[in-house]
Amino acid sequence: MLLFFILGLFVHFVFFGSIFDIYFTSPLVHGMTPQFTPLPPPAKRLVLFVADGLRADTLYELDENGNSRAPFIRNIIMHEGSWGLSHTRVPTESRPGHVALIAGFYEDVSAVAKGWKENPVEFDSLINESKYTWSWGSPDILTMFAKGIDTNGHAHRPSSREYKDNIKLVDAGMKEMVSILEHFYGNDGKTAFIFTSDHGMTDWGSHGAGHPSETLTPFVTWGAGIKYPQKVSAQKFDDAFLKEWRLESWKRQDIHQGILPVDYLNNTDLFKAESMFTNAIQILEQFKVKMTQKKEVTLPFLFIPFKLLPESKQLNIVRKARSYIKQRKYDEAVSLCKELIHLALKGLSYYHTYDRFFLAINVVLGFLGWTSYAFLLIIKSHFNLTRGVNKEVKKPSHLLSCSCIAIGVFVAFFLLLQDCPWTYYIYCLLPVPIWYAVLREFQVIQDFVTLLLTVPPSYFVGYLLVFILGIEILVLSFFYRYMLTAGLLAFAGWPFITQLWTRAKSISLSWIFFSLLLAAFPLMPVVGRKPDIFLVMGAGLLVLLLSLCVLTSLIKRKDSFINEELLLHLFQMLSVVLSMCVTYSTHSSLRKKQGLPLLNQIISWLILAFSLVLPLLSPTSLFERLFSILLSLMSTYILLSTGYEALFPLVLSCLMFVWIQVEQETLQQRGISCKQKVTSVRFTCSTDITQFRQLYLDDVRRAFFLVFFLVTAFFGTGNIASVNSFDLASVYCFLTVFSPFMMGALMMWKILIPFVLVMCAFEAVQLTTQLSSKSLFLMVLVISDIMALHFFFLVKDYGSWLDIGTSISHYVIVMSMTIVLVFLNGLAHLLTTKKLRLCGKPKSHLI
Repeated sequence: MLLFFILGLFVHFVFFGSIFDIYFTSPLVHGMTPQFTPLPPPAKRLVLFVADGLRADTLYELDENGNSRAPFIRNIIMHEGSWGLSHTRVPTESRPGHVALIAGFYEDVSAVAKGWKENPVEFDSLINESKYTWSWGSPDILTMFAKGIDTNGHAHRPSSREYKDNIKLVDAGMKEMVSILEHFYGNDGKTAFIFTSDHGMTDWGSHGAGHPSETLTPFVTWGAGIKYPQKVSAQKFDDAFLKEWRLESWKRQDIHQGILPVDYLNNTDLFKAESMFTNAIQILEQFKVKMTQKKEVTLPFLFIPFKLLPESKQLNIVRKARSYIKQRKYDEAVSLCKELIHLALKGLSYYHTYDRFFLAINVVLGFLGWTSYAFLLIIKSHFNLTRGVNKEVKKPSHLLSCSCIAIGVFVAFFLLLQDCPWTYYIYCLLPVPIWYAVLREFQVIQDFVTLLLTVPPSYFVGYLLVFILGIEILVLSFFYRYMLTAGLLAFAGWPFITQLWTRAKSISLSWIFFSLLLAAFPLMPVVGRKPDIFLVMGAGLLVLLLSLCVLTSLIKRKDSFINEELLLHLFQMLSVVLSMCVTYSTHSSLRKKQGLPLLNQIISWLILAFSLVLPLLSPTSLFERLFSILLSLMSTYILLSTGYEALFPLVLSCLMFVWIQVEQETLQQRGISCKQKVTSVRFTCSTDITQFRQLYLDDVRRAFFLVFFLVTAFFGTGNIASVNSFDLASVYCFLTVFSPFMMGALMMWKILIPFVLVMCAFEAVQLTTQLSSKSLFLMVLVISDIMALHFFFLVKDYGSWLDIGTSISHYVIVMSMTIVLVFLNGLAHLLTTKKLRLCGKPKSHLI
């Protein structure tokens, strides 16, 4: 099993890495001849102001008194220059934003491997092409950098007075700096000014993803070569921003990537046409270089050129555009250049994705082979297909081995001829040994097919459709959280179609009640949007009430109750009370701008430290240990909560307790006797493998339930595929000074707590139903890999960067599910089975 796990880890790392070679290779092209406009530029110098984290709406809108927060910028829009919106892209971080500004392209997606801190590929920029450059600001950005807005946005949020007042400060500072520069150069009229932002910010003080409040940034320009304000009666924009900002009378011009915004220029038509012609020729040069590079590494009979822009058409458009300029038909020349740019960009995309289909086919073959092998391993190890039949085990055919070797050699030679990167060899050769391993199990496949033929077709088709529907609901839940609600509603109705309702009505009613209660959470807004401290306090009170009920029940049930157990239970209840007090106190202190009290911070860290130790002191009986884990983790979760999500682990845990009883009840219905009742079961470190049983079809349903509950733990209170789901206010009980790694670790633990609760419950399910963890692991592997294959085809490299980033996150989450499951299974096993004893204290009993 260890070897299988190591190989599986390698295979999944290959599949994960493949999306970066298939979808996200560097789009940058090198080796072009630089192009220049033959006419003199209207400006001798450019001054670029970049306000870190400035939202467009906060700058342009008027305050409650009808006055502008940036009167200097407002005056420029109305009397001196041109304005619009710049549409930035994910990642909406400082450095990628500045790369787009000074280099003219969106951040190279392959830079994700370096955390968006540096580009893995060299690129040209405005700074490189300038004779002299002076830069002030952040050292890793090298451009003029108006600090303060971003910091205030993180600390106080964009709707705060601090954030808005900082805009006034930046506006006043810019006014002073422009005056100094104009005076220094003797008001020669040869300076061009641009004011913009690297990215915006969400209402809850974060950035990095693709929400419009993050991607829409201001763009204001004035000075030499820039058009003066243009008054218009109507404008063609779908949004309602112009009316909100009371700028509907001043022409708005938005910025788009790669195309020269000639409408901003105040110059002759000849200059605009020549500039656009230079722009088109430069992009055409990139197209030619990209085509040549791809042609050189492709076998001649396999190369398929871009049909929309053959060489003859290139020459024809260039000649015609130059002819129009000579004939002073400038508008026609500009239009033709835009057409050439459009075709060249499409051609660049075509050659950039030239190998995509070939690589995708190989990865899909590997996916299908690996999933098939895992499925066959389940059949071979946990189903007795050939019971009672004497069959000789056939050795793998020599022909099969030779065929696989021949295919591998042919593929390697084919890749060698095309001078492919080394990663291509892995993607293309990996399916060969995988499918060899599958075909070696031909006898198992034959036996399984024989078994399927004995099953009534309607029965088989029905189960298959239910399985496919379940997988599709899981996939859709990554995009639409309400699909989890639909799934939980189906879970609530499940007892009615089984014998569970007739045999155990009280358990069935509990299952229905908590399934419906949990179904409400995916319908609520994503965590962090609307904080509510009173809901957090309510969750704490419910935990305390439940603790009192459990304590009373345990005292009544036991003939004697150990003092240590009672003290532990009371200490955990005290921990919950302290969490509530610290959360409320911290919330009040921060609202009064008094910061995080030191005592609150110390208590928070102590509660976090003890939360993983206290459960290990509790008895190993199933119910008491699980409840101890819930109390400890809830005390930490309350400290990390800002609203309704504090109730989520409590409701989830209640459903998990019922699930344990439901699974034992369904197993008894199959005639399998469970030796102990749930109340008397104890967790143990050493598992007796002789107790494990053969798998049944119902165990697939158990594995599906586990995956569904894990996905619900993921998306029950928010979409963590986007960084927008994280609210920094969640960690304010622990620290308020911005520390990305520490804050990230705390928020990751908050996300993992519901997972730990689910896995601890499933540890109990495995114990009570005598299900081996190996068989569970393999079934979850098959389910997650089928989901991963869905998301492999849903990965996007076009459209909004919110969609692109989300599609990558979905794929990564599903690919990581099996690996995370192994880690969580180990953690759950430790929490449920390990018993720490306090030395030196004799056991005493409370009668």
